Amino acid sequence: MSKPRAFHEAALPLFAAEDEAVGDALPAKLPSYIADHRKRLRTRFMEGGATAIPDYELLELLLFRAIPRQDVKPLARELLDTFGDFNRVVTAVPARLMMVKGVGEAVVQELKIVEAAAQRMMRARVMNRPLLSSWDALLDYCHTAMAHRETEQFRILFLDRKNVLIADEEQAKGTVDHVPVYPREVVKRGLELNASALILVHNHPSGDPTPSQADISMTLQVQEAAQVLGITLHDHLIIGKSRELSFRSAGYL
Repeated sequence: MSKPRAFHEAALPLFAAEDEAVGDALPAKLPSYIADHRKRLRTRFMEGGATAIPDYELLELLLFRAIPRQDVKPLARELLDTFGDFNRVVTAVPARLMMVKGVGEAVVQELKIVEAAAQRMMRARVMNRPLLSSWDALLDYCHTAMAHRETEQFRILFLDRKNVLIADEEQAKGTVDHVPVYPREVVKRGLELNASALILVHNHPSGDPTPSQADISMTLQVQEAAQVLGITLHDHLIIGKSRELSFRSAGYL
């Protein structure tokens, strides 16, 4: 049985020749079979985009910078085997990532940069825009930010009188199947922001967006508290792995 390959990370500058680091601890020259593979993969990506390569090769492209002098294909496959798909790898919490042999701070940093960039791009499509006329963009943002989380997260979207999104805030984090939400705090924050309407959003790590009785009860409590103060609850979205549920569309509101 062959000995498992060990991966060694090295910190990289933001811009480096050929995306490779230079350091005394690294081989003087990248082995030709790795260099050729990386060149072919980069060329294929630049010519065909993300659709031209499978998940494990897209992950390889990210790992090239974190592990500049070794074959990263085995680690890419190991990450996909561990977490399931590219999205779950990128959004996995650092502690879980570090449990995979070969993953260190440099790999985690590269993955978290990609995650932050994706969320920022999706968020830019909805901030300071009328949400009710940008619903698809809102759903894309919520899925990007929350669909692959391993624990529940509760967010509140605060809207002004024209239904323009003025704030997007994380209210609470929870466990794999519960997140504590306090209706009084939700409404209080709405008043502080001078919001006229709210959209509640939380994820179900199980992947099934069907609301629990606790979800329904909490939503009605928020709606009741908000109405007293003249704030409208437009919707409550539950984000699953591949689909979402709208309380408004499902008849819960």
